[in-house]
Amino acid sequence: MKPTSLNTRILIASALGIAAGLWLAGAGQTPLAQNTLYGAKLVGNLFLDLLRLVLIPLVFASIVVGVANLRQHNQMHRVWTITLAFFLFTMGLAILIGFGAAHLFRPGEGMQLEMFADATRNYQARQMPVDEYVAQFLRGLFQNPFKALAQGDILAVVIVALFLGIALVVGGERYRNIRALLSELQELCLMVVGWIMHLAPFGIAALLLQLVATQQTSLLASLGQFIAVVIGSTLFHGVIVLPGILWAMTGMSPLRFFKGAREALITAFATSSSAATLPITLRCTEQHLHVKKDIASFVVPLGATVNMDGTALYEGAAALFVARLAGIELDFAHQAVVFFVAMLGAIGAPGIPSVGMLSMVLVLESVGLPTAAIAILLPIDRILDTVRTAVNVEGDMVTSVIVQKYAAGPQPAA
Repeated sequence: MKPTSLNTRILIASALGIAAGLWLAGAGQTPLAQNTLYGAKLVGNLFLDLLRLVLIPLVFASIVVGVANLRQHNQMHRVWTITLAFFLFTMGLAILIGFGAAHLFRPGEGMQLEMFADATRNYQARQMPVDEYVAQFLRGLFQNPFKALAQGDILAVVIVALFLGIALVVGGERYRNIRALLSELQELCLMVVGWIMHLAPFGIAALLLQLVATQQTSLLASLGQFIAVVIGSTLFHGVIVLPGILWAMTGMSPLRFFKGAREALITAFATSSSAATLPITLRCTEQHLHVKKDIASFVVPLGATVNMDGTALYEGAAALFVARLAGIELDFAHQAVVFFVAMLGAIGAPGIPSVGMLSMVLVLESVGLPTAAIAILLPIDRILDTVRTAVNVEGDMVTSVIVQKYAAGPQPAA
């Protein structure tokens, strides 16, 4: 008998958690209800603590390795420079679209959840004038790396990882042992993430039980609005923005592009994994979009790790949604932090399902938002992951065509 998939187990656990929460909401303040809520809080907090356990080493190793891997293609300096610049440009554009959609439609507004009350109080306690915040933010970027790692200071860890990754690129083969060691650390962290994800159904059920038992059912309407906003803005980026940029920069029509990219996009939608789609993406890029093999074999695999337009858009919109659920309105400075962390978090996010949840925790923690909000986000993640993965893969193929035109000569005729 084929074992039940993790996504199915999470959906079943989510349904059970919601059902138990509804039962507790109507049970009143009985000893059984209080003890059940206490137990659910213990299990939910344990799950969140396990995620935090692996978050810092995984983010550190992934960003260092992601940047250091550029060294493998140092003979293609112009190619990888244009590739990386375009990746950052489209991801930044995607986050701005996510912000814009979240501000325009404002999902979660007026839904201050009691479950997030502590996070709201802590956030408000840290409020300060903009000039003081900017000064403290800049001071916090550059810290003793051991202190940053030990205290879990997200932004400082990201900066240290970027510097170390760049140093490994400049140092070249002299530091191949350090690069190999950090690659193995990344693999070990992903193994631990796999173990933790086996506990995800229990953690999500416990967190949802608390949420439903203490909140009004109007949360479901806000959640539906959020799903519609994310899918709509992601499709806008994938159907209008990326093909528009491709047409403006290369003259390739959107119709021709989608015809050539169709197999890869359908596979990405079905698997929710840019890594699993990689062989098909390469074939479509080389055979249907007529990108040279040496360009495609660099841009597409790098993009499967570094270029995550759909993921970055989702994380930007989700941060504003969670902030509103917590009764917080993120100011410009905090939205800038979300922008920065969502973009850099995508550099080290492996192209496999569910691991994107860790980068979502990273984004929430960077601005002091409650990480317990993943109880709301994870049950709907599979629905949203299909669309955003297809857009992630589309971005890799669009970049390949553009890089060929501007870094490796004119594109051959079809």
